[in-house]
Amino acid sequence: MSRIVDLIAEHCPEGVEFKALGEVGEFIRGNGLQKKDFVAAGFPCIHYGQVFTTYGTATSTTKSFVTPELAMRLRRAKPGDLVIATTSENDADVCKAVAWLGDTEVAISGDSYIYSHSLDPLYAAFFLQTSDFRSQKMRFITGTKLKRVSSRHLARIKIPVPPLVIQREIGKALQEFGRLRAELVVELEAELRYRSRQFSYYRDSLLAGGEAESDRWATVGELYESSSGLSKSADQFGFGQPFLSFRTVFNNPIVPSELRNLVNSTESEQARYSINAGDVFVTRTSEDIEGLGMSCAALRGYPKATFNGFTKRLRPREPDVIDAQFAAYFFRSSLFRRQIARMAVLSTRVSLNDDILLRIRIPVPPVEEQQRIVAILNKFDALVSDLSRALPAEVAARRQQYEYYRDKLLTFEEAA
Repeated sequence: MSRIVDLIAEHCPEGVEFKALGEVGEFIRGNGLQKKDFVAAGFPCIHYGQVFTTYGTATSTTKSFVTPELAMRLRRAKPGDLVIATTSENDADVCKAVAWLGDTEVAISGDSYIYSHSLDPLYAAFFLQTSDFRSQKMRFITGTKLKRVSSRHLARIKIPVPPLVIQREIGKALQEFGRLRAELVVELEAELRYRSRQFSYYRDSLLAGGEAESDRWATVGELYESSSGLSKSADQFGFGQPFLSFRTVFNNPIVPSELRNLVNSTESEQARYSINAGDVFVTRTSEDIEGLGMSCAALRGYPKATFNGFTKRLRPREPDVIDAQFAAYFFRSSLFRRQIARMAVLSTRVSLNDDILLRIRIPVPPVEEQQRIVAILNKFDALVSDLSRALPAEVAARRQQYEYYRDKLLTFEEAA
């Protein structure tokens, strides 16, 4: 940053000239390229949709290729040109650009522009991400379902044009900052995956301790009474009484203190599909075994609340024998899933009916031991949950920091 400040003081102490994009380059519309034209190897090409999904600010290689014969009939960007997607379903993405830094030309599809210019390519590509560019762009967006900006309007957008030495320094600085930010996100995601695997390992190890011959084993049917949940038509949801949904069971090992989902239920339905302390709820359908039998323990009762028809309620026959959280952790373990795999019938969806569920065997050590295991797993689960919440917040903070830094570097005083 200090070197850039020094360069600005040396080369443009009185400010920087602002020019229209059309003054420092020209826009050339791509043509003809379709996804069905892709081949395994050949001439490099960029389809406009890939500008959103595949590439960042710059690239020197392509994911896709076309035959050299077709490439000769297509419009091609030269090294240093920008490839700009000129259509999008939203205002934010329209005019997203990628700088082509490869050694050869690259073929371009329709719904994109080649911007051939005299600027530093990284500097130009980063400028098209700034709030200044976005605010200018907004005046020229047309369309409702499909947004677009014409080359005539793009050519009118103003860009600060400092000397090339400054442009290059800014481009390199932003590229390095972006690289460091991406590395940090990768590290955070890797840490979360590691902690999640570590938690699964300790959970399964602690639960497997019940496999000792001195410990008791029982089937789910011996420990619990099983009931299916409340099914309603779509127009009965969104108002009425609290409702434990399939998604809530899937995502939470403990029933949340507040149930935000609502369903219109009668008093008799509330009595039949009630939620009591000690109940365990298990998902009974999924696209695969990994999503089947995810469980949620109720640590207290919920007056008037009911539970979803895609879940099973397991109500303990003897509450003092099995701890609800211990059971919920078991249903999320590989010990449980291995038993399902031996008994479940696989099709487009996997279902967990009573014929399977009630035959599942679960270790039942003394309640004091169950509670000790639960206390250990709760602490570990809290650590993983904190990491899960911190990751999006940290990524968002780094993105905001990066955007601030980028906009600051690309903001100049305009020369008189």
